[in-house]
Amino acid sequence: MAGAPLGNQNAAKAKLWSAAINRALDKRTKKEGKDALDLLAETLLVKCDEADLGALKELGDRIEGKPAQALIHQGDEDHPVVTKKARFVSPT
Repeated sequence: MAGAPLGNQNAAKAKLWSAAINRALDKRTKKEGKDALDLLAETLLVKCDEADLGALKELGDRIEGKPAQALIHQGDEDHPVVTKKARFVSPT
C-alpha cells in the first residue's frame, strides 16, 4: 500500500488551512489596495536586512528549498540491520 492509510484526512486539513490563508490575504489586499502577499514578502526582506536569523532561514528555504533530512539507518543489539544479497541466474 502506498501513501496514507484509507480515511486519512491530513491533506484535507492542509487545504483548509491554505484556503483560510488565501482568504485572509485577499481581504488584506482589498482593504489596503496593495497585494498583501507582496507586502509580507517585503517585510521578510526587511527582517533579513536586520540579520534576523529566522527570516534568513525562511528566505533560504524558500529560494533554495529545505535541506534534506538526514536519515540514520542503524539497528540495536537486539534488532541489528541485516542486508541480504540476491543473485539472479537466467534459466537454462
